[in-house]
Amino acid sequence: MVIFSLGCGRVDISFVQTLKILLSSVFPLTPDWSATTWSVIMDVRLPRIMAGMMVGGALSISGAAFQGVFQNPLVSPHILGVAAGAGFGAALAILLFDNIWLIHLTSFVFGLAAVAMAYTLSRVYKMTPVLMLVLSGIVVGSLFSALTSFLKYIADPMNKMPAIVFWLLGSLNHVSFKDILITAPVFIVCISLLLLVRWRINLLAMGDEDARTLGVNTEALKLLIIVSATIATASAVCISGIIGWIGIMIPHIGRLLVGSDHKYLLSVSMVIGAAYLVTVDTIARTALATEIPIGILTAIFGAPVFAFLLRKTQKAG
Repeated sequence: MVIFSLGCGRVDISFVQTLKILLSSVFPLTPDWSATTWSVIMDVRLPRIMAGMMVGGALSISGAAFQGVFQNPLVSPHILGVAAGAGFGAALAILLFDNIWLIHLTSFVFGLAAVAMAYTLSRVYKMTPVLMLVLSGIVVGSLFSALTSFLKYIADPMNKMPAIVFWLLGSLNHVSFKDILITAPVFIVCISLLLLVRWRINLLAMGDEDARTLGVNTEALKLLIIVSATIATASAVCISGIIGWIGIMIPHIGRLLVGSDHKYLLSVSMVIGAAYLVTVDTIARTALATEIPIGILTAIFGAPVFAFLLRKTQKAG
């Protein structure tokens, strides 16, 4: 799949030549390709595909973890306002600085700030009820969405406004190896933490009272899962923009394959999500003469697929 995606694009490169270029970075092969072809593969498409795998995997595993913690199959990684906060941060940076590194940094910071606000708002007598947490996320998300709309209203309609809108629609167009090197450690740590506690999510699904009787510190476990999934989501949003439907749809596909046991569901969701986003990104950059924002395609594909999954689940009882 990866080699096929590397060869697809406006510059069509054969499977064999793509494989040779990849192997040339490890083995001393005599080049029979042009410098332009090598640059297209190694400098443009490879970091983009790697970012697609990381973002798709992070959003999917975060979605599965959130759905388990909140005991709600309709929850997505953006439920606590991380996407709205990150979108506001990116829009603010585009409006004031127009520097790609500041856009990523500000997006990440405001994404985490939004979730921190939602978590603080939901605290009741040293407890964090799930319903209060969801409602707090909706409130904070609505606030940051309104602030983002205000920034779009005052932005220059010729330059700043299109840049803000395109970023909010999601794209991997500007990803480089520097972005990969900076965000990869964050993804690895957060995803590893989620995988280490994945079997405990099954206990949370039983309810807080039952989980406490089994010796689980539910508040600490919820906080660990929420923080890990949130940081992974914020890291994904800061390099790709807002890409919806993956975190809510992919876990349902995983449940059809391996069931509801989070011991297996999180790993399967991560793999499916990574493959799915790479596929969608390949379509986004090859379907038309101009690139289609990924967020549009994930919504177009995600809505009917999710409707089908709901109908299938309903028939299965």
